[in-house]
Amino acid sequence: MNHLSLIIKREYLTKVRNKSFIVMTILSPLIMIALIAVVAYLSQLNNNKHRTIAVLDESGFVSDVLKSTDHVTYDVLQDMSLDDAIAQVKAKEEYGLLYVPGNENIEDISGHIRFYSEDSPSLTIISDLEGRLEQRLTDEKLQLGGVDLNKIKMSKTNVSIAQETFTGETSSKIDNILKLSFGGISGYLLFMFIIIYGNMIMRSVIEEKTSRIIEVIISSVKPIQLMMGKIIGTSLAGITQFVVWTILGGVALVILNSIFGISFSSQPEMMQQAAQHAGNSNEVQMVIEAFYNLPIANLIVAFMCFFLGGYLLYSSLYAAIGAAVDNETDTQQFVMPILMPLILAVYVGVFTVIEDPHGTVSTVFSFIPFTSPVVMLMRIPFGVPMWQQLLSLGLLIGTFMFTVWFAAKIYRVGILMYGKKPTYKELFKWLKY
Repeated sequence: MNHLSLIIKREYLTKVRNKSFIVMTILSPLIMIALIAVVAYLSQLNNNKHRTIAVLDESGFVSDVLKSTDHVTYDVLQDMSLDDAIAQVKAKEEYGLLYVPGNENIEDISGHIRFYSEDSPSLTIISDLEGRLEQRLTDEKLQLGGVDLNKIKMSKTNVSIAQETFTGETSSKIDNILKLSFGGISGYLLFMFIIIYGNMIMRSVIEEKTSRIIEVIISSVKPIQLMMGKIIGTSLAGITQFVVWTILGGVALVILNSIFGISFSSQPEMMQQAAQHAGNSNEVQMVIEAFYNLPIANLIVAFMCFFLGGYLLYSSLYAAIGAAVDNETDTQQFVMPILMPLILAVYVGVFTVIEDPHGTVSTVFSFIPFTSPVVMLMRIPFGVPMWQQLLSLGLLIGTFMFTVWFAAKIYRVGILMYGKKPTYKELFKWLKY
């Protein structure tokens, strides 16, 4: 297997020394950060925009609940008709006019409230106004009905259901959110890694095949060694690229945040108020506790094993496709059947693992080798028995070994075939050679 290390080294150096690889490794995170920075900057400009809203409250019920903020000023109009109010708002070029009609019936008032503006108003502002007016009119309706609001407020009870297993293990909604986040991120990373670097392996095989370099290489190297060398070498180049992206992205974020003052956590005013309200509680402590409740060691080891196993499984198939065709156009008929199980795994993870991580569908798909790298990674944070993890990993490794043999058979014949697009029937014939 001495040739394998040489092939790995050659593939790795060929990839990382390629000019396009270097340029995209450096520019990709910078372009992405620049796009995010532009969006964040524009969002800040939009959020910092000051708006003046005129209020014509003929009912006298709601004007007192509309308090001005740093970004919105409420100008309450007195003794003015609706037409005059609209004309005044237009003349002053204010953001809009909130009109609350006068009526003793609360239902009639709520059904005829209008907001007049030159353009379509902000969804955030309309939602905020609706929430405030709804609460105020509800309180007024209760008071007119002789209901004591203080008693209602005092009678309200907040319920937070504590979650605990029969063995005494406690959890919470925040625990589930963190678990779902880890599983979703893991599955997404694997999906993107396979798509990006699987195609890179396939293109590399096609390039060497069409340039006839493969005929010289194959005279001294076994096909399976050449295929594994390409897979491992390209994988190492991909890992290198990801590391560089992470470093450059982190540095760029710090620079933009510190020098240019661009914040990447800008939120609409209504969301900021909700976040501040949540910050007054002990939710931060709950998040920290939820993080420590995660099986960190198990997650790290499982992520490495299933990520590596899933990537190698699909990469061997990509290498076989590259050997079977002469150009990328001919790969379409073969790539889609390979991607279908991976896409299915993502959908199963999103729509079944979230709802029932230990249900029949989730469990079955976590054992199928072509879907287990995604589905099992999404299940593990919720507590999967070790025997299930080991069985799933064993099936994945066994399938990978079979797939390598299968792909090597196609690779051995396909890399020397030119000028003809093979059919599925011909591919099966190659397995007998």
